[in-house]
Amino acid sequence: MMVAEDDEKQAELIRRYLEREGHTVTVVADGLSALEVARQGAPDLIVLDVMMPKADGLDVVRVLRAEGREPAVLMLTARTTEDDLLLGLDLGADDYMTKPYSPRELMARVRTLLRRTRRGAGRGAPGGGEGGGGRTLRVGSLTVDPPRHEVAVEGLRVECTPGEFRLLAAMAAEPGRVFTREQLLAELHGFDRYISSRTVDVHIMNLRKKIERAPRRPVRLLTVFGVGYKLVDPAKDASRAHAR
Repeated sequence: MMVAEDDEKQAELIRRYLEREGHTVTVVADGLSALEVARQGAPDLIVLDVMMPKADGLDVVRVLRAEGREPAVLMLTARTTEDDLLLGLDLGADDYMTKPYSPRELMARVRTLLRRTRRGAGRGAPGGGEGGGGRTLRVGSLTVDPPRHEVAVEGLRVECTPGEFRLLAAMAAEPGRVFTREQLLAELHGFDRYISSRTVDVHIMNLRKKIERAPRRPVRLLTVFGVGYKLVDPAKDASRAHAR
């Protein structure tokens, strides 16, 4: 496990809490060192500060994901704007916490991310299976291939973060079903009261930009107000309505 934090007191506090729970911890104080350690040691989880010297946390996530490295990433940030949150999750962070934070809450989120990582190790899709038994999932122009961890719209590949992929595979396995935020949150992290449903909303916003673009047969991620979200094929819904 790695802690990348340039504030020495914060880094030491996190290290002590993690070691108390039995983890072996490497601490680094800048982004380039974080990349070097991640490449050499393949940590299962990185607690990653956004604002660091030499390379910031966003650059670290961007490079690691581009290299195909998939450690769980929990980002720490003093930034609270929606754009910053969207960017961090879009680059591939699994969760985030804003400063100041409770060390106990941080440990709870670490435990949740590790459970999800270990549960999903060696599997291509979320939530206790391979998104429909490992089969390719098709909804309108959208194709989701859990074993290959690939998404395409009208045959053109769409890049999705690990969190986005888990949500999309779960919804594509049951098109038309309304998923509550809590159910989608369980796909991301397993049930844990410390994880905010805001993470789900951000992933859904990002997915809409990526998959609702097909000119011939688009799919839609619809908000069901007061309940949650559902993935639908408008063309199929229209044909059913016409048949009635």
